[in-house]
Amino acid sequence: MPKKILGISRKSVHGKKGEQRQSAPVDSPAGGPPSAFTQGIKARVDQGDRAQFVRETPRQNSSRFRYANHVELTKLPGFKETSHKDRPKLFIEKVRQCCALFDFTEALSELKSKEIKRAALNEIIDYISTNRKVLTEEMYPEVVNMFAINLFRTLPPPENPNAAEFDPEEDEPTLEAAWPHLQLVYEFFLRFLESPDFQPSIAKKYVDASFVLQLLELFDSEDPRERDFLKTTLHRVYGKFLSLRGYIRRTINNIFYQFVYETRKHNGIAELLEILGSIINGFSLPLKAEHKRFLMRVLIPLHKCRQVQTYHPQLAYCIVQFLEKEPALTEDVIKGILRQWPKVNSPKEVLLLNEIDEILEVVEPEEFGKIMVALFEKLSDCISSPHFQVSERALYFWHNDYLMSLVNENAAVLIPQMFPALYKNSKGHWNRSIHGLVYHALKLLSDMNQPVFDECSSKYRNLVQKQQKAIEDREKKWAKLEEMARKNPLSKEVPIPNPRMPTPMPDIVMKEPQARTGGDTAATVNQAEGIITRRKSLLPQDPATRRALEQHQASSLPP
Repeated sequence: MPKKILGISRKSVHGKKGEQRQSAPVDSPAGGPPSAFTQGIKARVDQGDRAQFVRETPRQNSSRFRYANHVELTKLPGFKETSHKDRPKLFIEKVRQCCALFDFTEALSELKSKEIKRAALNEIIDYISTNRKVLTEEMYPEVVNMFAINLFRTLPPPENPNAAEFDPEEDEPTLEAAWPHLQLVYEFFLRFLESPDFQPSIAKKYVDASFVLQLLELFDSEDPRERDFLKTTLHRVYGKFLSLRGYIRRTINNIFYQFVYETRKHNGIAELLEILGSIINGFSLPLKAEHKRFLMRVLIPLHKCRQVQTYHPQLAYCIVQFLEKEPALTEDVIKGILRQWPKVNSPKEVLLLNEIDEILEVVEPEEFGKIMVALFEKLSDCISSPHFQVSERALYFWHNDYLMSLVNENAAVLIPQMFPALYKNSKGHWNRSIHGLVYHALKLLSDMNQPVFDECSSKYRNLVQKQQKAIEDREKKWAKLEEMARKNPLSKEVPIPNPRMPTPMPDIVMKEPQARTGGDTAATVNQAEGIITRRKSLLPQDPATRRALEQHQASSLPP
């Protein structure tokens, strides 16, 4: 007896002997709600009663993988059509109606119910925005529950985990399909928190640590619109609920720890840092030990992640906020950034130079004396970088008037440190725009302290002469050794190996273009015949290539 597709006839294990039962089909009500796997399978019978299964493409543009029964909503009367005493009850009914969830991956399904929910959300937003003293204690659990049902969900994994890192300038973000409803839910909850009638003493029973934890988990959403609303929502929660502030900071720290030391993947680091920037601005002085620990163990290690460019502006702002609060941390911060300096990542070098420039705007003169040697040693390396953007950004430090005033106070130490790199690149750098910036920097150093500058110039010339003399002496010693070896009687029996040097590049000679004459070879057009004569190339000629071509042509001619 052939088996039925997805409903197999078999003997009962628990029934009487010989009694058979048929399992319920996957799409029948008796079988319970269909699962995500069984709904995505289509079966068809082929020859020989064989079943071939074809699985549909998984949903990729929505974070919801729920397959609930269809909900048919009924439009409720408007607030203007209801008496004042019945409006609170109607408000709660509309909030409960907004707890219904819909599948937005099917664009044409349940259009009527989706529109009823959208209209209900707009009505309750308008109701709490335009009316005063309308929030009752019974509304708080209903509002928080509706927000949680609509938004708190398990985020899906990325569409392609092995793909290259997300580039906000090049790649398109993955958008949430249910955003038409989610946006209104976020707006309603923000209006609820910002309402003059909002009472944190009542809401704290429902907005607790579990609520905050689930809210922070949503920051990993791939939709930038949702992360922007989450940023504002969390900031309002942080301001309204004083008892949750410590928990929010610790939870954000844990997200950063996991990102830096474990996963290295998170979509909401920039938004979380932006929230922390405003939180740091409100820290009281002197800073607590936990805040300093957060700076050194979280913010500084964030510089070493590969995707630092996606959140670097917010990170730099947090660092500057800390140093404005407590300038004594400047030395530890600068040394921490220098330890994270990349070796071959030029764009990241430019980012760190920008950050250091912002830090130097707020540095105190006493703190500058502690970091100037290590800092200008790194600037010397950046000026000598073959990447012109790194060299250019390092030379722009000489356009910072406040920094130049600090350099002027320490000219005797910094001019000898910077002079070799500046003088070498004033003529040796391949990019001509760097030459002008180097000359500007040298002129500033010369105006600061002319005697020290002249002394450095003299020492550098002597150093170059010594290096040149050492090269000449080395060549003379090798020539002398070769001459002594040739005078040895055994040199005829033991040949002296001559290393093959690379073929030197031939001199390139530019040919002068011939004067235009009647018999010129320049491109001309014969008006009578319409024939175009191509002019001979004026490109520089390579003598070695020309000789090789002549030899090839000579050898290929017939005898």
